[in-house]
Amino acid sequence: MQAQFETHIQNHFPFLKEGKVLVACSGGLDSVVLAHLCNQAGMYIALAHCNFKLRGDESDGDEEFVRELAETLEVEVHKKSFDTVKYAEENRGSIQMAARKLRYDWFEELMEAHGFQYVLTAHHADDALETFLINLSRGTGIDGLSGIQAQNGNVIRPLLPFSRQAILDFAQKEHLEWREDSSNEDTKYLRNKIRHQLVPKLKELHPTFLQNFGVTQEHLNHSRNLISNYIDSVRADLFEERDDEIRINIENMLQLRPLESHLYELFKEYGFVVWEDTKALSMASSGKELHSKTHRLLKDRSHLILSKNGNAVNQKYWIVNQKSLVKFPVPLKFEHADSIENSSPQVIFVDKEKLNYPLLLRKWEKGDYFYPFGMQGKKKLSKFFKDEKMDVFSKEKQWLLCSGDAIVWVLGKRLDERFKVETTTQQILKISLLV
Repeated sequence: MQAQFETHIQNHFPFLKEGKVLVACSGGLDSVVLAHLCNQAGMYIALAHCNFKLRGDESDGDEEFVRELAETLEVEVHKKSFDTVKYAEENRGSIQMAARKLRYDWFEELMEAHGFQYVLTAHHADDALETFLINLSRGTGIDGLSGIQAQNGNVIRPLLPFSRQAILDFAQKEHLEWREDSSNEDTKYLRNKIRHQLVPKLKELHPTFLQNFGVTQEHLNHSRNLISNYIDSVRADLFEERDDEIRINIENMLQLRPLESHLYELFKEYGFVVWEDTKALSMASSGKELHSKTHRLLKDRSHLILSKNGNAVNQKYWIVNQKSLVKFPVPLKFEHADSIENSSPQVIFVDKEKLNYPLLLRKWEKGDYFYPFGMQGKKKLSKFFKDEKMDVFSKEKQWLLCSGDAIVWVLGKRLDERFKVETTTQQILKISLLV
């Protein structure tokens, strides 16, 4: 197996021979074999062990075993204990998901602190089959059926071509020692039930069942890549990027066939996985929204507008008296002028003596109104925005320049009539939006 492992590394991950590698090691059979294989292959490795404090003395024994293994291999070891139960309760998740999150977050910290380029985990062919069956039982798309990926960013799983039996045979041949996790035998967990009750029956169906499954997953991965490349091309045609937003023409989107599959694939990476909701939004009235954990999807007339969550800013920013240049939150330049020239939505001229300092830059609020330049009387900003055909996202990003409670300028849109330059004006202030 050592020779096969090194050939696999050379063919698929030759860069592992050049960098610093962190090997996730629980002390169990799979991770112990991985550590030995990597060490014998001449890689620069260190071990990383998580003590999740879930099995009392047994968990502490695993930690001590990994420490001794590192001494045997003459490599450094990093260890950390977690209050996994408390973390799961605080985050309202399962113990398994809590352990996974804690584990990979810590790996990221170790990599950043110590210069490791990659993390290796000991997932193997049997793990891939079990994951496939779990996802199949829950209902999944091609991503779930494609199983565990050999590489996901800086996380690499070099044992995926090898079966659990091959790993066990190697360990016994090399007289290796490892720890047995008693919880792996408890069939109250779905994975263990599949591992101990279902997988043996499947392997009885054909002597090369696991190898054949590997070939099937390879075909599924090829199909997934084809779909991904196609969706990328559709997205490039359909999604129009503007600043920090993406606009999608609804009419063109609804012509895609089959529509449900396209909607799922186009929007899943943004957290919108229920295609019926996306379709319903496209037919809803303007202003309706969908929210995922990371993004917002807004219906605006003939388009859907996709934006990251948190783009709206509600903070207020004061401008210092007589300051000539403001860089944040929007770049503004203040300068004296002898006359009005080249006025535009980005440049206004105001009667300086009508201003009360300090001025205020803020976002619009419900009930705001102003006196639009060139018009008689006041107008609610909400009505002004509607007339300007501004969508929800644009309204949230709109800045106002205010003097006391009065709006001086809807930046980039309209000056307030009350602050205009008149024949009696003594000092003219030119304010420019630097875009």
